[in-house]
Amino acid sequence: MSYPIVHELLTELKLYGIEQTLDTKVEEWSHKNEDVLSLLQTLLQEEKHARMASKVKSRTRYAGFPFHKTLNDFDFSFQPSIDKALIQTLSSLKFLYNHENILFLGAPGVGKSHLAIGLGMRVAEEGKQPYFIPAITLVDKLKTAFKEYRFETVMRFFRSVDLLIIDELGYLPLDLEGSKLLFELISSRYEKGSIILTSNRPFSEWDKVFTDHVIATAILDRILHHSHIVNIRGKSYRLKEKMKSGLWEGTPHKNSGETSHF
Repeated sequence: MSYPIVHELLTELKLYGIEQTLDTKVEEWSHKNEDVLSLLQTLLQEEKHARMASKVKSRTRYAGFPFHKTLNDFDFSFQPSIDKALIQTLSSLKFLYNHENILFLGAPGVGKSHLAIGLGMRVAEEGKQPYFIPAITLVDKLKTAFKEYRFETVMRFFRSVDLLIIDELGYLPLDLEGSKLLFELISSRYEKGSIILTSNRPFSEWDKVFTDHVIATAILDRILHHSHIVNIRGKSYRLKEKMKSGLWEGTPHKNSGETSHF
């Protein structure tokens, strides 16, 4: 059997990982004193890894991340207020299987979205589906779906993902309708699916976000139960390079951070 036929068969069988590495592996194998089964095992392992990488890529693309940053990319030395050990514990994804929530709170630019996306990437790597969406976009989708009589269909989608990441809650206030619809979504995932939420507002200001004290209290009740809270008090991560280059002359105050588990 010739190489062209072998490559053609591998392509027909969609064994793309083996097809891409076959020539190299056969060449390596020809110089070693190994049996055919060893070569076959190596090729099958390559195929398995290629398929896993393809699935992770597909899940991360589906997740809608605005950028791809991992937890390994995060500079904890620049943001010492964050408990690195806690983030590493969260990266084990025990919170996901326990249907727990994570809240990252802090000023703009301190790394809330980076950490949320980094955990989302870990979820994708473990074969689960994350989904990222800014809070304002999410509320707009819910309001549009409600007006077009598609609300339950959209709700089923947001309930179906393994991890829902709601970014920048509090950046803009929500009207009463939007607050009620968001409460309904959060309630539907309560103790059934994890949420990671980022916000630049402390809990004491959530009345201003939702315009209704009762709704704000109800959302907090469901979000905080079974949750991990990371308060980030530090310098803007986005200004890091400017500060290093001397383009930023501000002298930030020394800050401290808090983490807690409910």
